[in-house]
Amino acid sequence: MLTSTDFTGLLNERFFRNLLPKPALDDLRLGILTPDFKLTDVTNNRTIKLSDYRGQQPVILAFTRIFTEKQYCPFCYPHIKALNENYEEFTKRGIEILMITSTDKHQSQAVVRDLGLKMPLLINPSCHIFRTYHTGQALGAPLPAQFVLDKDGKLSYRHLFSFLEHNASIEKLLTQCNDRSHSDS
Repeated sequence: MLTSTDFTGLLNERFFRNLLPKPALDDLRLGILTPDFKLTDVTNNRTIKLSDYRGQQPVILAFTRIFTEKQYCPFCYPHIKALNENYEEFTKRGIEILMITSTDKHQSQAVVRDLGLKMPLLINPSCHIFRTYHTGQALGAPLPAQFVLDKDGKLSYRHLFSFLEHNASIEKLLTQCNDRSHSDS
């Protein structure tokens, strides 16, 4: 898995399109509706439209880096595992996690099996949603980022990749979701 030297499927159109570094941009403002999208969830074999959650429940958009079904980003792999291990805790609190990857359908299905993912894994091989959310890119894949949306679909918290803090911690995401739900009461 992490120690594999099998780079099959790595050098593809997505890799070259995301090769040159582009920093994440802090362009989405807190308190605004985030851009809508419709993507395929390979975990549950369905199409998910972000706006369907508006007015229903808070959502965490967890953009992640998976290079191929055999190559995980060393910063994202532990984060993916932690989100998956704590998925029930989020759903128990009424929060949905939508993990978004740039791998294709075949690669993503292998990831779901390999990691035993419970949360929805949405595929975006064209990376257009990563670009819409300004997550940045480097070394062949978009950068990770997390966005917490309140139950009305408004951005209440964002974490963009940095070398000091690659991904928001589970505790930080739970706190941000809880803080937002209490402030609405």
